[in-house]
Amino acid sequence: MTTTRAARFAAVYALLRAAADVADHWIQTDHQATAKGQADTAGRRACAAHVATYTAVQGAVLVAGARVLGVRLRPVPVAAALTLSAASHYFADRQGGHWRESEPRGIVRLAHATGGGNWLQRDPQAGYLLDQAWHHAFEAAAALIASA
Repeated sequence: MTTTRAARFAAVYALLRAAADVADHWIQTDHQATAKGQADTAGRRACAAHVATYTAVQGAVLVAGARVLGVRLRPVPVAAALTLSAASHYFADRQGGHWRESEPRGIVRLAHATGGGNWLQRDPQAGYLLDQAWHHAFEAAAALIASA
């Protein structure tokens, strides 16, 4: 990886991460936050609406930030990166409210399989931290794609 690509990756990751926090904690509505994990059509719609605004914020921040920083990004890798971020975000957020169920799903099942199950049961913040770690990992992957 060249220095230029490393700098581009760092800028893209910082922009995606900042946009994600704004989208998750400022833009997401209370309805979306409480309904997105429901196992019904209303839950799927709430999650889709949240992910749509989340992705729009990430896209806008990425394009504007890259322009201000003078970072050249190509449209196809950016679109692929935002698609990965959106899809992984939807998958994770559909798990909402299910961190302590007896039959874990999705990323919670993965955490149980990798030894995180007991911690999830004990720590009241475990679900949120696991969710955020998931998002950070996929934003890093998205930044790698977008900076290609």
